[in-house]
Amino acid sequence: MPLPELPEPLPVPVVDTHCHLDTTQVVSGLPAERALDDAAAVNVRRIVQIGCDVAGSRWAVEAARRWPSVVASVAIHPNDAARLGGALGVALTEIGRLVKDSAVRGVGETGLDFYRTRSDTGQEIQREAFAAHIALARVHAKTLVIHDRDAHAAVLEVLDAAGAAERIVMHCFSGDPEFARDCLDRGAYLSFAGTVTFNKNEHLRDALRLCPLDRILVETDAPYLTPMPWRGRPNASYLIPHTVRAMAEVRDLALPDLCRALDANAEAAFGGSWG
Repeated sequence: MPLPELPEPLPVPVVDTHCHLDTTQVVSGLPAERALDDAAAVNVRRIVQIGCDVAGSRWAVEAARRWPSVVASVAIHPNDAARLGGALGVALTEIGRLVKDSAVRGVGETGLDFYRTRSDTGQEIQREAFAAHIALARVHAKTLVIHDRDAHAAVLEVLDAAGAAERIVMHCFSGDPEFARDCLDRGAYLSFAGTVTFNKNEHLRDALRLCPLDRILVETDAPYLTPMPWRGRPNASYLIPHTVRAMAEVRDLALPDLCRALDANAEAAFGGSWG
């Protein structure tokens, strides 16, 4: 399936705060270097590359070392944690080693996914892995990047029990306004993906409307969650202008003002400037 065309550039640079350049390369055939060039061409100048397993986390660190516009976040994805079972400890040890690298700004994506992991045993392993990742984020002063699918209440329970990290990002925020308030009360940033452009997701737009301007982030989760009008095609960081323009309409904000806020928020959320 051909990749969508490049949209009109944004007037002010923004950051894609959650991307999988490695998986995008596999799914769509878009080489990481070209993906970065295409993103920069539409004013998406910086990217947070997310690891979901040991190999992907190593790739994220290497990418951040190679390209100044990229920083890394490392973790074992909750579904991967459940599948690892007894081997999880070895994987977490390696994540604990990688997180010390100066190229790493985040621990994640970690969290809970009760959509794909249904068994009680698997969900308990996810909780244990999530708590371990929270501890890593706290000890190493890294941003905690949370994956939450069909597990809103449980995510808050683990966060409250483990003690929240200094900086928290709710990746691909999927809740309603009430859950948004719960996350904001815990100091989290809400990161909105292409799903906020989908017709059925008025609850996401309601959450976006109530979120303070200094707590909003934008992401692709590329190659997934492609925004309208390209839903169904592979996603890439260069498509983020579609999401940002939709968000500006929802918030009734001038596009440059929202872009400036998103860029500043990304720096604050991930511990300062880069690139």
